[in-house]
Amino acid sequence: MRSPIAREGFPFIGFFLLSVILAGWAGFFVLAGFLLCIAVFVLFFFRDPKRIPPTDKQAIVSPADGKVIQIREIPAGKALECPSIQLSVFMSVFNVHVNRMPFKGKIVSKKYNPGKFLPAFREKASLLNEQTSILLVTKGGLVRVTQIAGLIARRIVCRIQEGETLVKGDRFGLIKFGSRLDVYLPKENTQLVARIGDKVKAGESVLANFHSLTQKAD
Repeated sequence: MRSPIAREGFPFIGFFLLSVILAGWAGFFVLAGFLLCIAVFVLFFFRDPKRIPPTDKQAIVSPADGKVIQIREIPAGKALECPSIQLSVFMSVFNVHVNRMPFKGKIVSKKYNPGKFLPAFREKASLLNEQTSILLVTKGGLVRVTQIAGLIARRIVCRIQEGETLVKGDRFGLIKFGSRLDVYLPKENTQLVARIGDKVKAGESVLANFHSLTQKAD
């Protein structure tokens, strides 16, 4: 049975629980109460609920919980070889932070780029912030998913490697303490569903649909 808490949270939870015990043992009960509140928040932050992807084979789901803050067209060569559509989902500290695959595909590239830590909701964050970018081949064409660090979130976790094949809704990482994910989809084969301001859930909420699934994805 899978833990309802992401494994990356165990060291943080263990540290604060141990601190609570030590503070209580030493008689610092106010401090112990404060540390217990932090431990509960950290437990809440690293929650990893079960998600059930939609059965529609052409549906592209959100890779993150949060709010759609940007939808725009990107010229060919910037994110994908073809013109693409970028959808950005901003995660606050209150959202689930486990990231999930938007569509079934094979990972052909995984790149980490060090950078700045601008607020993740700013448009320049896509270009300047620390990030991990994943390119996958799907039956709907190439798709890029980019995890972007933010002002507070400075720890990107990406568990997958090049050559792996994942299905829609599979967990692939998280960003600790709030940030943003960008998804780039081939413009000509994409029908948008989400709108700016929509609140979405990773692995369940549909961002868009592929018009057709004619591409090869081994």
